[in-house]
Amino acid sequence: MKKAILLIFVLTFANSFGQIVHKRKLSMLGSPFEVTVVAQDTIKANEFIDLAVAEVKRIENQISDWIPTTPISQVNKNAGIQSVKVDDEVFQLVQRAIKVSELTSGAFDISYASMDKIWKFDGSMKAMPTAEAIAKSVERIGYKKIILNEKDKTIFLKDVGMKLGLGGIGQGYIADKVKTLLISKGCTSGIVNVSGDINAWGKQPDGKPWSVGIVNPMNKNKAFATFPLEDSSVETSGNYEKFVMFNGIRYSHIIDPRTGYPATGIVSVSVFAKQTEIADALATGIFVLGVDVGLDLVNQLKGIGCIIVDDKGVVHSSKNIDIKKFQ
Repeated sequence: MKKAILLIFVLTFANSFGQIVHKRKLSMLGSPFEVTVVAQDTIKANEFIDLAVAEVKRIENQISDWIPTTPISQVNKNAGIQSVKVDDEVFQLVQRAIKVSELTSGAFDISYASMDKIWKFDGSMKAMPTAEAIAKSVERIGYKKIILNEKDKTIFLKDVGMKLGLGGIGQGYIADKVKTLLISKGCTSGIVNVSGDINAWGKQPDGKPWSVGIVNPMNKNKAFATFPLEDSSVETSGNYEKFVMFNGIRYSHIIDPRTGYPATGIVSVSVFAKQTEIADALATGIFVLGVDVGLDLVNQLKGIGCIIVDDKGVVHSSKNIDIKKFQ
């Protein structure tokens, strides 16, 4: 489970133009969900937020692997049996997810849901699983075994027991879609926060940009840097609450889908991008890739920024982020 280490700073008063900042917190998708909008009055603000909630529910009924009637659940049910025709929206999301898998050399992989859950992060583990058990746990994982037919818009999983889970990209996708919808309905400024996948647009009533504070999990008392979010997004993945320690090594609950071993060396990754979807997927991939490889990847991607906190509490950033400028 991802948990954001972000502090969102917003104004909560009306300005001379009568605009207000209105916020609603909910629990959706099994996670915290928050929408903040700027509107002329509370009635209009609630209209915008109701639209946002309806959009989340609509997409959830397309991409959730927990709801048995969704297209993704049908794909999983027919793994190794037959291909399943899906809506273009679902097809394209899976297609983009596979591209991120290719970009991260499989460190991000939506077929991770096929994994046997042999690691426990509830305090019950007393010893590491065997190498054989770990290898077996990931036998059915592999984005190259997701077969897409673009002409017919079908998805086929090659192995019986394979499963797709879009949690690592779907929350970011939802944030993007909610933003697009609200803008189309006349909402000129706001923030969507889907369990730490944050997309902001427009400005606060006083003309200042929305801003987000990044916190070091090793020192949660205050943000070490505050960044403006101007028509852009940020996503943070962290393991600072769910991990196990064996032989002095900290093992994250974020598991490398290629090996079955938990990621090590990092406690949080924050990715900045125009789209929350790509920030969401890349944050997971970078967490698995590690500090050096992760930063090297980000430094090759246009318009993407990254801040990593390693397990010693040291902060690393991509070349296009000057942390001192925002401290």
